[in-house]
Amino acid sequence: MGLPNISITFKTTAAAAIARSEKGVVGLILRDSTTALQNKGFVIHSAADIPSTLAADNAAYIKRALIGYVNPPRKVVAYVLATRGESDTTGASDISDGTGYFETQGDIDYLCGPADCTSAEATAIATWVKGRRANDHSIIKAVLPDQEADSEGIVNVTVTGVKDEGGAISTAALCSRIAGLIAGTPMTIACTYAPLPELIEVERLSAEESDNAVDAGEFILIHDGEKIKVARGVNSLTTTTQEKGAAFKKIKIVEAVDMIGHDIRLTCEDSYIGKYANSYDNKCVLIAAIKGYLEGLELAGILAAGKSTCEIDLAAQENYLKLKGTDTSAMSEQEIKEANTDDQVFLACSVKILDAIEDISISVTI
Repeated sequence: MGLPNISITFKTTAAAAIARSEKGVVGLILRDSTTALQNKGFVIHSAADIPSTLAADNAAYIKRALIGYVNPPRKVVAYVLATRGESDTTGASDISDGTGYFETQGDIDYLCGPADCTSAEATAIATWVKGRRANDHSIIKAVLPDQEADSEGIVNVTVTGVKDEGGAISTAALCSRIAGLIAGTPMTIACTYAPLPELIEVERLSAEESDNAVDAGEFILIHDGEKIKVARGVNSLTTTTQEKGAAFKKIKIVEAVDMIGHDIRLTCEDSYIGKYANSYDNKCVLIAAIKGYLEGLELAGILAAGKSTCEIDLAAQENYLKLKGTDTSAMSEQEIKEANTDDQVFLACSVKILDAIEDISISVTI
């Protein structure tokens, strides 16, 4: 009967995660001359929420983010900086005010710079995002123009020659559209081949040029002769390691990894850590609760069915005991699992994230 609340909490977290995977949150840093809006943040759920005094280009930037894909983003959070001074051609000097604001907004999935984002501003945002992901367990990612960041947390938009009915759209101004599109993509599918029906023109790349761009970690759009669509849902990661293999180049996979890590970590912090004695039985309850969370994601089609595991990390636990001076040579695996580990809990989880269908090979025999 012990500790049913932790299991309920994790099941609730799984349900919330599944719902959250349907819609994301976009953060926008804006520059505007309207003094009353400067150094303030505001939340936008629809075009009706856009301040009437906001400059037309900024209003258009927000509206692009709201288009989404399967769904619109759950919301757009915008923070307004002052326009660049005459002596400040890059704008990087105060972009930290914008990132500083978003450091306090915990549910941002994708962050964009200003609609006329400079190279220096994009680099500053990319550096901040990579630092947050490395040091603070943050799941924030950024959609930025022409940023070869080599990071799973940065989407590198390199699209040029874009036009809609209103005229040309720069690469930087297109970033909010891409962020909203990705945020509006359910986690059960990818944004690969997602159409952007409002666009009427884009730079036409050859098949070889498109392949090379995608391989280089560039997020591009292609024209298939009828419509403009996303070439492939990739981020800027190009250098793979044992910890981050080729799968981490895909936006869909990184979304799921971020969500699972965030949910398990936060739920443990809120509902488990410091609240129960570190006994073997209580560890088993935590393991069962995490398994229940993962099974919920399996049922939702985010994880492969029957492939999720969670158990005591035997190697890590034995190493901890050895460092304490415990002789484990005569101990059975079960004895190691049940051993006292003070305030430490060592668990190992394994999941298989379902990718989306992106490549189809058909052999036709006549």
